[in-house]
Amino acid sequence: MNKSHSLGRFFGLEHTFAPSAIVGLALLWALLAAGAWYLLDQALPTAALLGLAGALLHFAGEAWHQLGHARAARRAGAPMKGVHYWWVLGSSIYPPDEDEQPPAVHIRRALGGPVASLWLAAGLAVLALALPPATPLFYLAAFACLDNLLVFGLGSLLPLGFTDGSTIIRYARK
Repeated sequence: MNKSHSLGRFFGLEHTFAPSAIVGLALLWALLAAGAWYLLDQALPTAALLGLAGALLHFAGEAWHQLGHARAARRAGAPMKGVHYWWVLGSSIYPPDEDEQPPAVHIRRALGGPVASLWLAAGLAVLALALPPATPLFYLAAFACLDNLLVFGLGSLLPLGFTDGSTIIRYARK
């Protein structure tokens, strides 16, 4: 049951998603809305909108992360062909008939996503600091900043078996 649905082709990449990405989006929306309602004391309609916006910003952060991989892959001479979204994450897709790449290429490609996410987190930190505190836009900017810093930036470097950190360690050993 590995169904894949197309989101279309943009930025030179084919974007697809598994049904689990819809479930992940809904669960993240509910979790963020509950957090906005309970922790930030937002009215229910505002909390629901903040939750949806936060969930969509999370997936935008994932797309940005993947575009960082794509840029690094293109510069390394071994470009990606697409991105596949699943649950609340995504995977870089390379051509199935790709020639064997040297370890340095795999490492460069793996580093492209975290570097892009850390730059985005820095920009979002500046934005959050420029916004009036304790407002919905501030909360969204702060969430997006922390999400990109902790999940897509630093978190992706953890060696969890499916992360960029695992790829870096695997190819650094070769």
